[in-house]
Amino acid sequence: METLWFCVIALLWLGYLFLEGFDFGVGMLLPVLGRDNTERRVMINTIGPVWDGNEVWLLVAGGATFAAFPGWYAALFSAAYLPLTLFLLALIGRGVAFEYRGKVDSVRWRKVWDAVIFAGSWVAALGVGIIIATTVIGLPINAAGDRVGSPFAAITWQAVLGGLAIAGYALVHGAIFIALKTEGEIRERARRLALRIAPVALLPLVVLLAYVAHLWAIPVLLLALLALWRLSFGREGQAFALMGLAVAATVATLFGTLYPNVLPSTLDPAFSLTVAGAASSPYTLTVMTWVAAFGTPAVLIYQGWTYWVFRKRIGVRHIPVH
Repeated sequence: METLWFCVIALLWLGYLFLEGFDFGVGMLLPVLGRDNTERRVMINTIGPVWDGNEVWLLVAGGATFAAFPGWYAALFSAAYLPLTLFLLALIGRGVAFEYRGKVDSVRWRKVWDAVIFAGSWVAALGVGIIIATTVIGLPINAAGDRVGSPFAAITWQAVLGGLAIAGYALVHGAIFIALKTEGEIRERARRLALRIAPVALLPLVVLLAYVAHLWAIPVLLLALLALWRLSFGREGQAFALMGLAVAATVATLFGTLYPNVLPSTLDPAFSLTVAGAASSPYTLTVMTWVAAFGTPAVLIYQGWTYWVFRKRIGVRHIPVH
């Protein structure tokens, strides 16, 4: 049962990275691809109906970790509370910005909130990458699961590499999504930008996987190359799906390397938190399994229906003047 919930949490992180990845990417590219207010409204509208639903995956992943592995939750989020706090503040800021941006018909007002969306997307992407890398690589925790060292102990070069890896992936994934969901000049600019920035933006992800899992980085690299190849022929849908497979391979590699630990100790392997040692009682896991068995299909059906309803491309011709 403990292994089952470890896999469930990995799947929840996969869903979050895939969906919120392009979500972050759109915000990160807002001032780059949006040359005027109308084009920026087009970009925001590509994720307008779904961005808040995408964050449900994060909430469920955090809640499942708290319920299924309280020791993992306590050790990770207390030891890495600085990047976690910045990550949550960035999510709050960009969420407020999406809602407030159009409330006042003022150029200055919109520029301020556009800056919040841009900065919040970058900080959130970097933050979630730091948290995931920290989980896989480990923290200086003692036998009691407490952090040893300063509050900055979680900010290592490997954690920073993880932040850059997820931010780079989100940047490319977001550009492909914009090309998939828009028409006209924005679509072409997004496609060209994705092809141009991908070699640099995806490099940290490949380096991270090579560092953590060595040759297992090759499948991710091949999938990303296939995605860019299809994108070069204007096949945005295929490119988007292949990038989804690339992030699925990434999550499988990272969590597969982590197992049977849930949080390694960089002080002594004997201090590492394991799946068996950090798990809740069998009764708790059984109850959670029954709840998930009924709740998960409902969430998937609803979110799938939302994406189906808003599946068509949009362009500047769809944006009203006021």
